[in-house]
Amino acid sequence: MELRQLRYFVKVIEFGSMGRAATELGVVTSALSQQISRLESELSTRLLQRSSTGVLPTDAGVAFWRQAQLVLRHVDEAGRAAQQARLSGHVSVGLAPSTAAVLGLPLMRAMRVRYPDVRLHLIENLSGHLTQMLNARQLDLAVLFQSEAARRWSVMPLLDEALFVIGSAALPGLPTGHEVRLDALGDLPLILPSGPHGLRALLNQSFQRAGLTPHVIAEIDGLALLMDAVCAGLGATIQPGSAAARLPQAALRLVPLADDQARRPNLLVSLSDDELSPAALATRVVMTDVARTLVQEGRWTGARLHEN
Repeated sequence: MELRQLRYFVKVIEFGSMGRAATELGVVTSALSQQISRLESELSTRLLQRSSTGVLPTDAGVAFWRQAQLVLRHVDEAGRAAQQARLSGHVSVGLAPSTAAVLGLPLMRAMRVRYPDVRLHLIENLSGHLTQMLNARQLDLAVLFQSEAARRWSVMPLLDEALFVIGSAALPGLPTGHEVRLDALGDLPLILPSGPHGLRALLNQSFQRAGLTPHVIAEIDGLALLMDAVCAGLGATIQPGSAAARLPQAALRLVPLADDQARRPNLLVSLSDDELSPAALATRVVMTDVARTLVQEGRWTGARLHEN
């Protein structure tokens, strides 16, 4: 017997209808009916009388409904008691500059609302440096872009980001269409991160598949300076949409890459669960929730939630 089955049953009695209860619960009617049938099978008794006009509880259903309400009330009270205990502690989170531009402030706000006594330490750095810090146990959590993980890491795919050609509208040769393929960028002057950078490694692989040698005129390993150079019209860059999150929308043109493989995975990486404090475990859940909300509300340009 599961708590959700009790909640489902109470809602069905409340509305007197499988369909209306399913709508309220946000599930399909067939799934709701299946859960109620499983509950009846487990109890070996009929709890509901079904008809064309709705459902009514049997005598056994009424008795079960009263006890189910009591159980759910105790569960809710237990949850409130846990929340009132106010989780406290310290957690360190590493974000790459482009990720921090989108996720940083929303994460801080969400943590202040949910866990005001948890002290959040945010570190903004290149993903390669964050990997080293995580291995050195200087971070609890980080959003990384490569899947190579230490044996004791916990790795959860979070989302994928589309890559964009980003540049000043006045830059000669900047694509003007709704999207562009890598093999059309041969002469475009590019400003990219250097070789060891995770994004550059991804781009090198994509250019190699396209049989193209990019025209790289400069390498900059700091996002702020890189985007300053792009805004100044010195060249274009290839970055996720989050790289332009701190810039005025009219300052740059973003043209999505059409290549299917030109996407950057975002992985929520942490120390193993048995090494994480309760504060860190709670923060990981908040990070996942905040990222999901940003994507669903269209506030993370070019991002889509991971299918799993």
